[in-house]
Parts: sequence; structure tokens; C-alpha cells
Amino acid sequence: MKSLSELTEFYYKNLHPVLEDLEKKREKVKFRVILFGIFILLVDFMCFSLFKNNLDWLFVANVIVGGLLYKFLTKDYTNEFKNRVIEPLILAIDENLKYAKDTHIPKFKFINSGLFNSVPDKLEGNDYISGSIDGIKIELSDMHAQKKHENPKGQSSWSTIFQGLFIISEFSKNFSGKTVVLPDSAQNSFGDLIGNWLQSHNINRDELIKMDDPEFEKEFVVYGSDQIEARYILNHTLMKRLLEFKKRSKHKLYISFVYSQIYIAIDYGKDLFEASVFRTLLDYKVAMEYIGTLHLATGVVEELKLNNKIWSRE
Repeated sequence: MKSLSELTEFYYKNLHPVLEDLEKKREKVKFRVILFGIFILLVDFMCFSLFKNNLDWLFVANVIVGGLLYKFLTKDYTNEFKNRVIEPLILAIDENLKYAKDTHIPKFKFINSGLFNSVPDKLEGNDYISGSIDGIKIELSDMHAQKKHENPKGQSSWSTIFQGLFIISEFSKNFSGKTVVLPDSAQNSFGDLIGNWLQSHNINRDELIKMDDPEFEKEFVVYGSDQIEARYILNHTLMKRLLEFKKRSKHKLYISFVYSQIYIAIDYGKDLFEASVFRTLLDYKVAMEYIGTLHLATGVVEELKLNNKIWSRE
């Protein structure tokens, strides 16, 4: 697997001509998006008198029409960007990886992870990557899981359960139970006393497991069906690596260990690997967002040393 510096060199050496070509197309797409945006605003102004007593409907119509128009106007550009930039980057990381831009990890695997209490009513995603790194099978994709709600009037609304990068990797050992590692929001928000009480009375989770690493306890809360097995999995080496991985990701991190799999969800709160329309592709920061995210996601095998049998009892 290529290092971050090697991947950055590949990006600029091999893909720069492609980026320059796509940059011209991006400018054209941006112009069309802005033009249609102005057109919608003019229509809004003309219809204002008709909807002034019900501006909610006008807002909803704008969101729906604007979203559909944006997808239509940017579809070809987005597909070309993924085919000519993202896919070559993934193959450059490791030739054993495969990429399918319109596919995502299936719903049953998302549920099997046990990371989130709510079963999603809608699950969307894209940018599916699968294959093996250092002999370890891995798959990942963008995911957006949503829950549907209805008020007493029958009106529907949607809330996000999770949006970000969802990763599944092979583990070197089967386990009979389930261990879940979640962001420690209760203790950070309410302090040690109240936070610990809330954690230990979480009826939606298995037994609370206290770890003997203060830094890890500050960042994460652990639930599991087996105290001994959870501590066996989360030894000091792995806890340290998970802390380092969280620092690199700079986002909320959810981890679970189920049978022979490790599930990792990184909450970015947005769809990743999408072509930027309002930012130049030639900007170094934009390039590093794509490169850094891809390297972090596919580098989980090396980052957590999943190819080392550190969990073996022998």
C-alpha cells in the first residue's frame, strides 16, 4: 500500500492533466448552476404574492426543485471526476482494491455492526471500495442512514442516524460476544459522576465495561456482552492505536467487534469523494481532502495492525 506522500506524488504527477481538463468543465457546470439558481430566485419573487401566507411550501419546493436541478446539472461532471480521479487513486493505493461508484455496503451489514440503536428506514450510499490489503479483506463506502418520524398530524420528517464513512475489515480472531466502542459524549457533557451514571443505565446497550486507560476512557465508552472478552480484545496496544486513529480522522469514531469482523464508522456528516463545483480542483487543500480521506479509510489495516495477530492467545 502506498504512503500518503507517494499517493500525493501520484495525484500531481499522473492526474494533473486530467484535473486541468476537469477544471474547465467545472467552471462551465458552476456557471450553469448559478444561472439556474438566479432563475429560481426570479420565479420565487414572481410567486411570492401567491405563497406569502404559506412560505413553508415555497421553501420546500425550492429545496426539492433546487436539489433535483443540482444533481441533474452536476451528474456528468461528478461521474467523470470519479472515473478519472477517484478510481485511479484507489487503484494506486493498492492494485487489489476494486471501486464501484454507485454501490454501497448493504443494509444488513450496517445493522449487524450493532453500532447504532436505530434501524434505518432509509439507507443510501455510494463509492464502494472492496478487496484486500496485506492479505486482509476490507470493504467500505459512503453511507447515509436516516430514520423516519411522524407527528400526530401525520406529517413526516427525517433525522440522520449516521452519515459518513463505513468500514468493515477482517479480524484475526472469532469472538462469541459483541464489543462496541462509542464516543464518550455523556461523560464529556455531564462530567464523571453523572456521565458514568448515564452510561451504566443505558438500557439499549450491553453491560458497561470500564477500561484501565484514562485517556481511552476520556474519549470512548465501551459496552459488551462479555467483560473478559472485551478486555481481551481491547488490550493496551489496540486502545492506543484506536486513539491515534481517532486523532487522525478528526471526527466521531464508532467501532464494534462482532465475530470475525471489525466495523468502523467515521461520522463526517457529509457525502465524501464528491466533485467540488464551487472550489477549484487545482487547490492543494481540495486535493488533500480526497487523498487524505482515501488513505485514512484504506489504511485502517496498517493503522490498527489488523494484519498482525496481536489478539492471538497463543
